[in-house]
Amino acid sequence: MNKIIFAFIVIFICLVQVSCTHSENEKLIAGSWQGTEWLVNGQPSARNVQKTAFSFDGKDKYSFDYGDTKESGTYKVENDMLFTTPQGQNEMMVKILKLTKDSLVFDMNRGGTPETLTLVKK
Repeated sequence: MNKIIFAFIVIFICLVQVSCTHSENEKLIAGSWQGTEWLVNGQPSARNVQKTAFSFDGKDKYSFDYGDTKESGTYKVENDMLFTTPQGQNEMMVKILKLTKDSLVFDMNRGGTPETLTLVKK
């Protein structure tokens, strides 16, 4: 009997932690973000990270700006995953490696090449 109660407690704690992380990430991602570092295969890339910016409205709309490339659509956060759906396109997913009140780090994969994008809150 004690083992069953213990198992339920462990499951409950895990569910609370997952739901708290989920809602916390949703809150933390809201706002405007500016790129500071973009690594490709662990090395600095030739991409102009200073022209990279994201904005998340805290509900379900986002925008992405990279110089001449602009994108907007809907987004959702599930645990440590960010799902974006640009207008008229398919849903994309990136892993959130780190998300605090002032920094955001994405783990991405473009055609089999690992990329890491670091942003700071504006």
